[in-house]
Amino acid sequence: MSTPPAAPPAPRHRAVAAAVARGLVSPGAPVAGLLDIAGIRRSAAELRAGFEDFAEPGTPVLHAFAVKAASLVPVLRLLAREGLGCEVASPGELALARAAGVPPSRTVLDSPAKTPAELREALALGIAVNADSFGELARLDALTGSAPSASPLGLRVNPQLGGGSIGAMSTATDSSKFGVPLRDEGARDQVVRAFLDRPWLTRLHVHVGSQGMALELMADGVRVLYELAEEINEKAGRTQVTTLDIGGGLPVNFASDEVSPTYHAYARLLHATVPGLFDGRYGLVTEFGRSLLAKHGVVLARVEYTKSAGGRRIAVTHAGAQVATRTVFAPDSWPVRVAAYDAQGRPKAGEPVVQDVAGPCCFAGDLVARDRALPLLEPGDHVALLDTGAYYFSTHFAYNSLPRPGVYGYAPGPDGAPRWATVRAPQEMDELVAESGGAHADALTRLGDPAAPER
Repeated sequence: MSTPPAAPPAPRHRAVAAAVARGLVSPGAPVAGLLDIAGIRRSAAELRAGFEDFAEPGTPVLHAFAVKAASLVPVLRLLAREGLGCEVASPGELALARAAGVPPSRTVLDSPAKTPAELREALALGIAVNADSFGELARLDALTGSAPSASPLGLRVNPQLGGGSIGAMSTATDSSKFGVPLRDEGARDQVVRAFLDRPWLTRLHVHVGSQGMALELMADGVRVLYELAEEINEKAGRTQVTTLDIGGGLPVNFASDEVSPTYHAYARLLHATVPGLFDGRYGLVTEFGRSLLAKHGVVLARVEYTKSAGGRRIAVTHAGAQVATRTVFAPDSWPVRVAAYDAQGRPKAGEPVVQDVAGPCCFAGDLVARDRALPLLEPGDHVALLDTGAYYFSTHFAYNSLPRPGVYGYAPGPDGAPRWATVRAPQEMDELVAESGGAHADALTRLGDPAAPER
């Protein structure tokens, strides 16, 4: 099954030109995030269809979007309208999901460090919880007592299958901090016993990893989960495990506009590797994030200055570590494509010139591209960091107290021209000051004044 490019150049070019014309990116607002709403809807539909093609009719499937990938309330509400729920890993992410109107029944709480307060809130709301350790199971014992919980409760396991090409994204290594390690001595038997001792434990969860992971390794992790569920149910003499949460982590192709791999290809591999997964005996939960949004977002930034140093051309822009944190600090693992546009937002022509694309942060390594062949960039031009709809502008790194950029969604109007909506307004300076303790400016100096009242 082939899939057309998620963000073909022509619509992207129209969006960039329109964003510049509208002043969404301007001398006063030199960087912004742009989201292709039609593209996001398309990805959500492809995810649903990919699993529907293999699941028996009537199989309960919840696609819970990993909120960490785009912690923006309008995005979560859009995905909810497209039939998705939310996977949250903190009180803040839960608050965003609730603000987006995502019901508790379509919300899953995962985290290796849930506090008693977080667990109590989730249990009170009826949100599904995946415990990450035996210690957390003991905490749930104390919180639930003998009374049945309205929350579906499960346990995350680590199949310890190994890592991918990016160590930080590999969650199924021997010493991963996530889940119960199944291959440690006695651990599998302890997991089975934990279920038999807790009739209310009805879910199993696995997440092998994210970007840089081979699909075959991800499918093997799901196979291990399925076989564990079968073992528990056999020893329980009943269907105790009713739902399998198979995580997300579908890799994204950052080298071109092609969407690869597709959800359909992954579902087909799962069907071949774990045929029983889709036979209707288990409900399914997925937790995809990056793969739903990456192709549908662009960081657009003005070029402020250009210079030469040591024979190298450098374009200094307003897109650096604050919006492309992983790319700046781990460029080999997280390279991005850069497209050049002129002052009016039109694709820039000209012979490619090898140059660096630098950000505004005050450290030497703040580069989003090194030795990149692009049409010669000049002050007032624009650069677009492609495939950045997930994590980049939605997960801001506040280095140098740089304000969070505005984020805008676009969709084609009746005439084909982009129509716009504000997803997140640019952060104002007074908001930044307030966030940095502006209301408590005298707090520390008062400590040295014995006459000053304590606050």
